[in-house]
Amino acid sequence: MTDTPTEGDTRTFSRTFTTEDVATFAELSGDRGSHHVEEETPMVHGLLTATLPTKIGGDMDFVARTMTFEFRRPVYVGEEITCKTTVEAIDSHPERHEMVVSFSCTNESDDVVLAGDIDGVIFRGSAR
Repeated sequence: MTDTPTEGDTRTFSRTFTTEDVATFAELSGDRGSHHVEEETPMVHGLLTATLPTKIGGDMDFVARTMTFEFRRPVYVGEEITCKTTVEAIDSHPERHEMVVSFSCTNESDDVVLAGDIDGVIFRGSAR
């Protein structure tokens, strides 16, 4: 972790999923629905899209306890998706920071495709 987050902090990450990303996720997850593997422009798995907020969380060494996802619109291969996370609440203790983080992922048209929140913790030092 580079620095301790504070309430109101935001972070963003963008990614464009490829056909290869979807095929790999289909193989790993076993979800080979035709809309993911047989279409000319495949639909990205919802949980693959959900790796955007988890990537940002990983950058903070944030360990999720609960995650809520609202999948609002489909995502297709080739669309750039941008995820913005916001620290909504933080409660610091000597051995950890307990946090609630909200997120919103948007497509190139600024339509929200995925939104939700995550409750978790960042451990300090060797308190894990």
